[in-house]
Amino acid sequence: MVILGLNYYYHDSTACIVVDGSLIAAIEEERLNRDKHTREFPKKAIDRCLKIAKLSYDDIDHIAVSIQPKHNSGKKLLYWAFNTKSLRSLKAFINNEILHAFRKQRGFWGWYKGQWVSKKKGPKVHFIPHHNCHAPGSFFVSPYKKAALLGVDGSGEWATTWLGYGNANKVEIIGESFFPYSLGSFYVAVTYYCGFKPYYDEGKTMGLAPLGNPKVYKEDIAKLVWVDDIGKLHFDLSYFNFQNLSLERLSPKFYKKFGKGRKPNEEFTQHHMDMAAAFQEVLEDCVLEICDVLYKKTKTDYLIVSGGVALNSVMNGRIVRESKFKDIYVMPAAGDNGTAIGAAYYLYNGVFKKPRTFIHLDPYVGTSYSNKDIKRVLKGSKLNYKYFEDISDKGAELLAEGNIIGWFQGKMEIGPRALGNRSILANPNVPTMKDKINAEVKFREAYRPFAPSTILEAKDDYFDLDVEAPFMLKVCNVLKEKQDVIPAVTHVDGSARLQTVTRGLNPRYYDLIKKLGNKTGVPVVLNTSFNVQGEPVVESPVDAIRCFFSTGLDALIIGNYLLRK
Repeated sequence: MVILGLNYYYHDSTACIVVDGSLIAAIEEERLNRDKHTREFPKKAIDRCLKIAKLSYDDIDHIAVSIQPKHNSGKKLLYWAFNTKSLRSLKAFINNEILHAFRKQRGFWGWYKGQWVSKKKGPKVHFIPHHNCHAPGSFFVSPYKKAALLGVDGSGEWATTWLGYGNANKVEIIGESFFPYSLGSFYVAVTYYCGFKPYYDEGKTMGLAPLGNPKVYKEDIAKLVWVDDIGKLHFDLSYFNFQNLSLERLSPKFYKKFGKGRKPNEEFTQHHMDMAAAFQEVLEDCVLEICDVLYKKTKTDYLIVSGGVALNSVMNGRIVRESKFKDIYVMPAAGDNGTAIGAAYYLYNGVFKKPRTFIHLDPYVGTSYSNKDIKRVLKGSKLNYKYFEDISDKGAELLAEGNIIGWFQGKMEIGPRALGNRSILANPNVPTMKDKINAEVKFREAYRPFAPSTILEAKDDYFDLDVEAPFMLKVCNVLKEKQDVIPAVTHVDGSARLQTVTRGLNPRYYDLIKKLGNKTGVPVVLNTSFNVQGEPVVESPVDAIRCFFSTGLDALIIGNYLLRK
C-alpha cells in the first residue's frame, strides 16, 4: 500500500511517501522552491518523494491530507454569528476561512485532475482532521505503545489544543480547546509585540526571553490566560485582537497597560525582553498544568507533544524536568510540516488499523547526493576542490583550528533543525565564535544562541539532561563547570538546545564530533542550520555552494570533497 501524505492548507507545505507502513521520503516544499515556510502546493516535494521512492503517480493508492475543511464548521459559523463586531472582522473571516478553503481545495483538485482524469481512476483521497494528524499521527510513529497525547498550535480547523490517550492502534480524545483560546496565538502576539514576524519568528522570541526578567510582568500576563481543572484554556480576550483575525494582534487595552511594542529593526529594550520572558514562562506554566491533567487522566509514563508550539524547546525541557512523565516524544517536524507524515500514519494505523511497525527516529528522509553527483556540480562550476577519504577527520581538524565550515552530507533532514547533514559547524570552545557566526555567516541578531551537538556517551559530562535529545527539541542546562569550556553554545541563562548523536543513526557526523573531541578534549560541536537568515536550509550542492561563497564560511565540506576560499 502506497500512501501520499500532504500538508498544503496553511504554511510549511510538505509531502511524504509511506509504503506498507514505512516512511520512504518526506520533504518540505520550501527546500525546493526556496520560499521559507511556503504556502504553495507541494508539487515539487511530491515529485521528489516519488523519485526517491522510485514510484510513479499511478503507484499511489491513497492520499492523506492533513486537514478536513468542513470539520467544526458549525462552531465557526456560530462564533462569527455571535462575535463579529465589525465589517472588517467579517471580511477577514470570509477571506481567511471561506475563500481560503475554496482556493486551497480548488488548487488540490486541479492538481489531482492533472494527474488522474477522474476520481474513479485515481487514488482515494482522505481528509484527516488537523489535530488527528498532530498528536495521534505523531503517536503512531513514536516508540511508545501507550502515551498521553498533546497537540498545541495556533489552530487547526477550529481546535487549538487537543488532549488524548493512545494505546496500540487506539486513540481516544480527552479534551479540546477551540479558537480563540489558543496558546499558539498567545505566543504569536508577543512575537508581534517584540517586533518580529508573526507565525515566522517565534524562535526569535524564545531566544530573546532569557535576556529578560519574567518576574517584572509575569503576574499581569498570567491573568490573561489560564487552564481549568480539565485542561481547557481560558483567556481575557479584552487584551487581544487576534480573535478578530486582525493583523494587529493586541488591543488598545494591552498597549495602555504594557506600553508600546517594538517596531521591526528598532533596538531591543529591556522592557521587550522582560515581556518576552513573561510570555515564555506563562506559556510553559500553562502547558505544564495541561500535562498534570493528562497525567492524572492517563497514568502513563510517556507523553507525545505536537503542533507548532511543540517547537518551543525551552518549554519541552521544562516538561522533561518538571512533569510526571518519564520522557516525551516530539517528532523532528513537529509543526504543520509534520502533519503530512501524521496524516499518512493516522490513515494507515488509525483508520485502516494496520499494525504499528514503523518508529520515526530517523530524521534523514530527504534527498541525498552521491559523490558522483557532487563532483559533477563542482567540475561544472569550475571550482577547486580536494577529495578526502576520511572526511570526518579532516572536518575535525578544520574545526579544531577555529574554522567555520559548511557541512553537507547524506540525506536531508526533515524539520526546522539542522541535525548534522545540512549544518554549519564550528568549535564551541572559542568565546567569540557565536558573535562571529551571527555577524559574518548567518546575518542575524547578535543575541541569537547556537545549539550544541555531542555524542551520546559524552552527554552527562557537559549537560544536565537525563534523556536523549536526537532532534534538538529539548533545552537543558549546561553544567556550570562546563559553561566556560563551551561558551559559544551556552546561552545567557546557562541553557543549551542540545542534540545527542549516535553512531548508528549518523556515523559520519558522530565520527566528526568524536574526532574533534580527540583533538581538543571536548566532543561537542556548535551546530546551526546551513542557511542565512530568511532563507530555507540548503537542499542541493548548488544551494550549498551559493551559500558558501556568499557568507563568511571558511570551508565547505560536501560529501568527501573540501572547498576552501
